[in-house]
Amino acid sequence: MKNNEPAWSLPFRYVTGLILFVAIIALLLYARDAVKALIIAAFVAYLISPAVNFLMERTKLSRTAAVNIVYFSSLILLVGVPSTLTPIFFDEIKIVAQDLLDLSNEISAILIQPVRFGGMVFHFEQLGASLANVQNAVLTPIPEKALALLETTSVGVLWFLVIIVAVHLFMSEWPHIRVRLLEMSPSSYHDDLRELYRRVRGVWMAYLRGQIVLMIIVGIVFTIAWVIMGIPGALVLGVIAGLFTLVPDVGPFVAVILTMAVALLEGSSWIPLSNFLVAGIVFIVYLVLINLKNFWLRPYIMGRSVHMNEALIFIAIMIATILEGIMGALLVVPVLASVVVILEYLRRRVLGLPPFGDDGSQQFVAPPEKIKSRRAVPAVEQEMQEKNK
Repeated sequence: MKNNEPAWSLPFRYVTGLILFVAIIALLLYARDAVKALIIAAFVAYLISPAVNFLMERTKLSRTAAVNIVYFSSLILLVGVPSTLTPIFFDEIKIVAQDLLDLSNEISAILIQPVRFGGMVFHFEQLGASLANVQNAVLTPIPEKALALLETTSVGVLWFLVIIVAVHLFMSEWPHIRVRLLEMSPSSYHDDLRELYRRVRGVWMAYLRGQIVLMIIVGIVFTIAWVIMGIPGALVLGVIAGLFTLVPDVGPFVAVILTMAVALLEGSSWIPLSNFLVAGIVFIVYLVLINLKNFWLRPYIMGRSVHMNEALIFIAIMIATILEGIMGALLVVPVLASVVVILEYLRRRVLGLPPFGDDGSQQFVAPPEKIKSRRAVPAVEQEMQEKNK
């Protein structure tokens, strides 16, 4: 700024800053769909960025080359493979729907006839008629509506393009974006913001480790369950369940639908029941395991990864799921932990304390548990008794 240019007065700067803040909030609210798409892109970029760093460290590739390799490989894996398998899954859905129709017709034919048992005659004609009505209303249109259902529940083409382009942007330009964001603050706070960024990044790295542990455990448990039940392709189905657990609710649901489809088509290798009953058992086992995962395993692992109370994590996940659905449940844990770190920094600044109470090395290290051996308790009691004498 030239020496002859007048500086803005303090009230004018405050008013201008307040107007900018309100304008930014209004813009975010107006473009909330775009914000959600960018958040999804940022989270996807964060998930696959460790692979970029790994390539840069091991192969000495430039960041651009490493980003392109990881990005397009991930794009082929996450987009190309499902797109290739969608017609196959659609055909399988039609086959499963036809099996359900045949089973419904058989049950209806049985119920039409009077059932004799111990000299008594039971009439289930009305139940059979009701089942036929359900079949006509629900099951019959399934093959025709399956593709429409897939289309209506998929991401719009334009938003999808925004997300995949934004992922590449975040992966390749994040170092420059981070520097630009840092330069927007006063220079006297640069050190504080660098340290705050390092700590918040530690939150997200701990969360990522927790997600990896969760996926591995879920994949192993479901693989063992399907092997015990004799479901063909148990290993593949278990791996799918583990990978899909990254997306709360929808991912495990898709995984169990695939497993039930396999059970309906192939049955079990040793359970002497019809394919329909085997699929029903698969669904019951899924309900038990997924509820154990949602109500105990996920809060426990996420709480341990960021060292927050498991009950608090559970409540936060449930509230986020109700308010924001899948994305809320997926992001609430690292966002909550990051807010705790930022609020602690602001609290210390407001109270005039040093901005950080420690060097951050113990931020995600669990405190040592107080373990009392069985021999220590009598020793303490004996010492107390000697003092009382």
